[in-house]
Amino acid sequence: MSESSHGLHASTDRWPATLFAVALAFSIFQVATAAYPLISTQVLRSVHVGFLLLVVFLSYPVVGHHRPWQPLAWLLGIAGMTTAAYQWYFEGDLIQRSGELISSDLIVGLLLIGLVFEAARRVMGVALPFICALFLAYGLLGQYLPGDLAHRGYGVDQIVNQLSFGTEGLYGTPTYVSATYIYLFILFGAFLEQAGMIRLFTDFAMGLFGHRSGGPAKVAVFSSALMGTITGSGVANVVTTGQFTIPLMKRFGYKPAFAGGVEATSSMGSQLMPPVMGAVAFIMAETINVPYAEVAKAALIPALLYFGSIYWMVHLEAKRSHLHGLPREECPSAWDALRQRWFLLVPLVILVALLFSGRTPLYSGMVGLALTAIVILGSAIILRAQGTWLRAAFWVALGLLCSGFFRMGIGVILLVIAALALACVFVQGARATLSGFVMALAEGARHAVPVGIACALVGVIIGVISLTGLATTFAGYILDLGRDNLFLSLLLTMLTCLVLGMGIPTIPNYIITSSIAAPALLELGVPLIVSHMFVFYFGILADLTPPVALACFAAAPIAKEKGLLISFWAVRIALAGFVVPFMAVYDPALMLQGDSLSATSYMVIKAVFAVALWGCASIGHFRMSMTWWERLLAFVAGVCLILALPVSDEVGFALGIAVLGWHVWRSRTTAEQRV
Repeated sequence: MSESSHGLHASTDRWPATLFAVALAFSIFQVATAAYPLISTQVLRSVHVGFLLLVVFLSYPVVGHHRPWQPLAWLLGIAGMTTAAYQWYFEGDLIQRSGELISSDLIVGLLLIGLVFEAARRVMGVALPFICALFLAYGLLGQYLPGDLAHRGYGVDQIVNQLSFGTEGLYGTPTYVSATYIYLFILFGAFLEQAGMIRLFTDFAMGLFGHRSGGPAKVAVFSSALMGTITGSGVANVVTTGQFTIPLMKRFGYKPAFAGGVEATSSMGSQLMPPVMGAVAFIMAETINVPYAEVAKAALIPALLYFGSIYWMVHLEAKRSHLHGLPREECPSAWDALRQRWFLLVPLVILVALLFSGRTPLYSGMVGLALTAIVILGSAIILRAQGTWLRAAFWVALGLLCSGFFRMGIGVILLVIAALALACVFVQGARATLSGFVMALAEGARHAVPVGIACALVGVIIGVISLTGLATTFAGYILDLGRDNLFLSLLLTMLTCLVLGMGIPTIPNYIITSSIAAPALLELGVPLIVSHMFVFYFGILADLTPPVALACFAAAPIAKEKGLLISFWAVRIALAGFVVPFMAVYDPALMLQGDSLSATSYMVIKAVFAVALWGCASIGHFRMSMTWWERLLAFVAGVCLILALPVSDEVGFALGIAVLGWHVWRSRTTAEQRV
């Protein structure tokens, strides 16, 4: 823990003092409003966006990688905060006018739209702003389009009112979720990261899998799955765990492209793994108005299948290439890692327990964040204390505190944190931890910027769709196809998600596709959660798909290989991942939608067998190298298992068992002949 703290403390030297103060104020505001909701939700959203704009303009230059020109940065940042102040100060007047904008409203609204577009361009590049600009142009000029795409026409004042005021534009549901749940969970991940959770996950994965066949790649898969429980950011996982796993895989014989593909595929899958799920789980729950636990439950089996398929592909490739693991003596002990830092898991366990007990994500995130702060500060004090009795007293007190969290007021919890922070000042060696704690607050603000800005900007798309009814038109086209062929509708939806995902992060991709495509799937009889999980799933896979493949290009400099080549391997490794959503649509039991445990068990068995067959077909190895016709029949058997036709399952099982059985008999015969 101390090493992590020193590292974060040292990094404060690279922060400009003013930016650090703004980021710290941003996090304090978010925590304070989560603990004590004293302002309206509209003001909360507007101040959240104002802070985002201020941090962006102070952090990101107009072009390049140099520091922003301070006069312009402060001018634009203060302009962003002014739009928030306007919403706060004139809140009552804006409600009374109810959409009838005066000239000052129009100016502030146009200023806000322009600033959000420019901030998003600086943070994420031109892809998402360009798509949102197309929707904005459609709202302004769509009446001149031919056919069903034309709408009745809207003036500039109507567009500005829709986007800049109210809750269906820039301050829509995504911004609300960003200002509440997402920010708290980002802080939660930043605190755990500062406390040493990444090292715990890596050591645990190394201890379990490092010495096995193809161990380094299996460590990448398992550690990325664990990382997804606290970060949920695929690209962030690539550049954190990838710094360790990719060179390790290369060292033990994996090709650079394969090593990068394994890390990129595993890291993107982290967004499927509950509880955080890249924060999309919270947006999805709010959008479709279902409990968070239902979303996490629907994601669980597909996430396990996804990581299981990657693990299987890695295992087969290791066997095919005769790759061995690390010597056991070079691997840390998984159980020693748990014994030394088990207390870091306490906040995560409590968080998951709260979420699945029916508590709101806001309350759960606040409690999880507070408990993490107590664990970090309290352990920093007690681990430096003399006497085992004092340490034992701390762990007992922590246990009592955890049990009382469900009944304890947030004010008491904050007082406990304040007392521990004050104690850190006077305990020698604990001050660095306190500095790291403060730094984690500021880093949380920086990590929240890309997500928050994306959530604000996609409000343009949501606002235009809501105003013009574009979603109904698009859904009509898909419905016309789906009446004759559901598979064709699913394929069109998948392609839409993959195309939109080129260069766009997962969260805005999900928001866009769920607004346009998911309603059509719902009309075709696909259950609500399954339809949204379908578009979410392919939004994740878009970051692995050529030609853009953000996660693969993030892995490229670490692997020292071309991003496009890594992308081709990533798609091959994630082959089974492209099929699981289709299986869930044809039988929602795979996403635990229904009361039949036997139906779910059957779907899991079928999916696991299909994944095993596709892995063998893709890598070309099982017990030994497979012939071309064995690979072809294995692939066909896997396809039969997802067709959902009257006898396709029987054919798939029979053909798959026959192929694998023949291959096992052939491998044994070959081995006997060699002897």
